[in-house]
Amino acid sequence: MSYINVKDLTFAYEGSYDNIFENVSFSIDTSWRLGFIGRNGRGKTTLLNILLGKYEYSGTVTMDCEPVYFPYEVADRSQLTIEVMQSACPEAEDWELIREASLLEVDTEALYRPFDTLSGGEQNKVLLGALFAGENRFLLLDEPTNHLDSEARLTVGSYLQKKKGFILVSHDRKLLDSCVDHIISINRADIDVEQGSFSSWQENFMRKQQHEQAENERLKKDIKRMTAAAERTAEWADISEKKKIGFDPSKTEKSISRRSYEGAKSKKAMSRAKAFEERTLKAAEEKSSLLKNTEESAPLKLSPLIYHKNLLVSAEKLSLFYGDKAVCGNISFELCRGERLAVTGRNGCGKSTLLKLICGEDIRCEGRINVGSGLKISRVEQSTDGLRGSLSGYAAEYGIDESLFKAILRKLGFERVQFEKDMGEFSGGQKKKVLIARSLCERAHLYIWDEPLNFIDIISRIQIETLLNEYNAAMIFVEHDDTFREKIADKTLLLG
Repeated sequence: MSYINVKDLTFAYEGSYDNIFENVSFSIDTSWRLGFIGRNGRGKTTLLNILLGKYEYSGTVTMDCEPVYFPYEVADRSQLTIEVMQSACPEAEDWELIREASLLEVDTEALYRPFDTLSGGEQNKVLLGALFAGENRFLLLDEPTNHLDSEARLTVGSYLQKKKGFILVSHDRKLLDSCVDHIISINRADIDVEQGSFSSWQENFMRKQQHEQAENERLKKDIKRMTAAAERTAEWADISEKKKIGFDPSKTEKSISRRSYEGAKSKKAMSRAKAFEERTLKAAEEKSSLLKNTEESAPLKLSPLIYHKNLLVSAEKLSLFYGDKAVCGNISFELCRGERLAVTGRNGCGKSTLLKLICGEDIRCEGRINVGSGLKISRVEQSTDGLRGSLSGYAAEYGIDESLFKAILRKLGFERVQFEKDMGEFSGGQKKKVLIARSLCERAHLYIWDEPLNFIDIISRIQIETLLNEYNAAMIFVEHDDTFREKIADKTLLLG
C-alpha cells in the first residue's frame, strides 16, 4: 500500500493574480479507483500536471509510484499498433499487451495494422490497455471516453472496474458509477476525498448544498442585522458630535461650561461607536467569508421561436455517403414542434453527417430529406478549435445580447475574471460552454447540438437538463452521455 500526499499546495500560472490552488492538502491511496470531478476551469488537468511534475508550486507532493498520463502522445502514428503499445509500456511482454487489448474488445488483428488506420475509439482503447499493462504505475486518465460511443464507454467502464490505481477525470455519471470506489472533488474553496460511487457523492453533495444554502440565508440576515446596528451606532455618534460643535446654549443649557462636558461626552460616544462599528463590520465580514463551497447552479432560460407548421424536419429512406461509400441508409424519421430527437449509433455511422445535412451543408445523399421552409436553426458543433478573441467580440459577431450571454456563462460556473481573458486560454469545458451559451441566446425554431457535453462538468449538465425539460424547444442532438440522453430525448434514431 502506498499513498500520494499533498500538503499546503499553492499554485498560480505565471502572470496570473489568482491562485488555482491555495494551501490545499489531501491524501489518496494509490490502489484506489478515483473519480475526479469539479466545475470546468477549477484545475483538474492542472492538478494532474502538478502530479506529473510539469509545474513548479509551493507546498509538498510526495509519492512512491510512477504517475502516467492519458491521453498518451503517439510520436509516429504510421507505426504498427503493437509497436505503439510497446513504446507506451516498454516493460510489458507482447502477450500482456494483446491480453489488455482483448479485454477492451479490440481484435488482435488490429494490433498488426498501422496505428493511424484504427478508429479513434480503437486508438483510445489500445493506448489505455498499454498503459495499464505496466507495474507500479498510477494512471491519470483525463477524460478518456470523450467522443466514444455508448457501447465503447460501457466496455471501458467494465475494463476500469477490474483495474486499480487511477484517477479518472470524467463527467459521465454512468461511467463513474460503474468503475470508481472513491471521489476526489475540486470545490470552490478546497479539495475533498470521499469514499463511494459518484451517486453516493452526489447525494452527500446535495445535502451539503441544501445545508449551506440554508446557512447562507441565515448568515445574510445576520450580516444585514449587524450592518444596520453599525449604521445606527454611527448615527448616534454623529448626533453627539453635532451637539459638541453646534448646540445653542441659550436653548439647551444656561451654563457655557456645559460645552466642555458635551465635548468629552461626544468623544467618548464616538470612541465607543467606532469600536462597535469595527467589531460589527468585522463580524459581518467573517460571516460573509463562510460557506465558500456553495455552488451557483441558478436556472437557465430559453426562448425558442414557434414554427408556423407542426412538422419541422422529416426523412424517408435516406442514405448518406462519404465519397462513393454509403455510411448509413434507410433513415426515416419525423420531428415536430417541441420534440427532442437523440441520434445514436457507433462512431463513424454518420450521426454528425446527418446533422450537417439538416443544417444545409452539401452532403451527398439519396432518398428524401425535408427541412421546413424558413426554419431557423441554432447549432452547436463538436469542435471548439476556432474560438479566439474576447467574449464581447464573439457576442457581437453572432449578434446576441452580450449581457444575457455573460449572465448565462456566470450561471454555468464562469468566474468574472474569465470575461477578461482570450477564449483561446479557456479550458475545453469552458469553450463548450461558450458555444452552448451562444446557442441559448439565439431564438430559433430548432436547436441542433452535436456532442455538446464533451468536457462539460456534471453540475452544468444537470442545469442544461433542467432547462431543456422546462422549455418545449425542438431539438436534434448527438450525445454519448446515457444519463443526459435518457432524461432529454422524446425519441431516438439509431443509425447502423
